[in-house]
Amino acid sequence: MHENQPQEIPTHLAVIMDGNGRWARSRGLPRIEGHRNGVNAVRRTIEGAADLGIRYLTLFSFSSENWRRPEEEVGELMNLLRRYLKSEIADLHAKGIRFRVIGDRARLSKDIVRLVEDAEATTANNTGMTLVLALSYGARHDIAEAARKLATSVSLGLIRADAIDETVFAAHLGTAGIPDPDLLIRTSGERRISNFLLWECAYTEFVFLDKYWPDIGKEDLQQAVDEYGKRERRYGATAGTR
Repeated sequence: MHENQPQEIPTHLAVIMDGNGRWARSRGLPRIEGHRNGVNAVRRTIEGAADLGIRYLTLFSFSSENWRRPEEEVGELMNLLRRYLKSEIADLHAKGIRFRVIGDRARLSKDIVRLVEDAEATTANNTGMTLVLALSYGARHDIAEAARKLATSVSLGLIRADAIDETVFAAHLGTAGIPDPDLLIRTSGERRISNFLLWECAYTEFVFLDKYWPDIGKEDLQQAVDEYGKRERRYGATAGTR
């Protein structure tokens, strides 16, 4: 990128926030301390993304597989989520940020579902960045649910099977109305996608950071965006033909 050339900013940034437990273990602390410190990294990332002009930020906060963790840890994570929803939404709203949750809400407790719905309703008309929390989320489950909904619609005669294309299918995913991620960041040095936005990440650029999530700051976000700006996204075409 030339010095006077505007930086290319991803419209949609997705983040797999990984390494809370290892961060805590490396310091001789209980795992929950890693999760608590991870909330601070969430705040820094939201602020940094908004400052960069990113329009959509999706954070993988709790996967469908995370329910398999010890009951005590899951309970602590849910309590952290409750506190976040109670303490942070007013600030997000004041900054014009729209809040949205994707994932299987049927597995969440009723009070958390109510907090989520209230947060979404409060911020629904905001026109700033959209913050998406992937909560109790698994991409395979989301894809299967979309297929089930479409199968039901076909059986009821609401849509013809030959009318189903990629656009129609995508409209039945939890991410309907959200553009596909341009850039996905995963922290902690792991290099896998872990059942996150499988359909949506077909042409996403990946950046892997070796820092644990609680240590992530705005400078790391800038580093990843800088790396993204150096890449040529061809979407299957040859260079210079797109």
